[in-house]
Amino acid sequence: MADTSPLISGVAERYASSLFDLALEAGSIDSVGADLDRFQALLDESEDLRRLVMSPVFFAADQQKAVAAVAEKAGISGIVLNFFKVVAGNRRLFALPGMIRAYREIAAEHRGEISAEVTSAHALTATQEKELKSALKGVTGKDVTIAVTIDPSILGGLIVKVGSRQIDTSLRTKLSTLKLALKEVG
Repeated sequence: MADTSPLISGVAERYASSLFDLALEAGSIDSVGADLDRFQALLDESEDLRRLVMSPVFFAADQQKAVAAVAEKAGISGIVLNFFKVVAGNRRLFALPGMIRAYREIAAEHRGEISAEVTSAHALTATQEKELKSALKGVTGKDVTIAVTIDPSILGGLIVKVGSRQIDTSLRTKLSTLKLALKEVG
């Protein structure tokens, strides 16, 4: 199967850029971001919603009605609701998670921030998040917003992605490296 991620990325960035322009014009960059975050949380929680968004089997009109109903139930309205309707009508719902991610990046860049994706084995405390932001600001020279993902399979430590750089201090990676080194010795 062909890799469609560059296609999805391009589509996501174009749509996110258009949404950002509308939000900027309306003076509602943060509220649009909050609505997108709320919808992303729903996507993360619901397998059925993910299936609806990702599956090409559903008709565009059905996807449009369903996404609009879910969004309205979550208190999402205005620009974001209309955006979801347009995306569904254009059969681009499959790229919605990428659009949300791209919008966050564009909004952060507009505020003079950079975003970092952090994977942790467990939830970070407020103090840990503050220290991580401070450390990343020292490295990048810019304010940093972080999106934390919990992945117990990394066992401990963190995986931090900032732009094209990735810092992997996870226990899983360290154990894999040790295992590989022991195989070479033996």
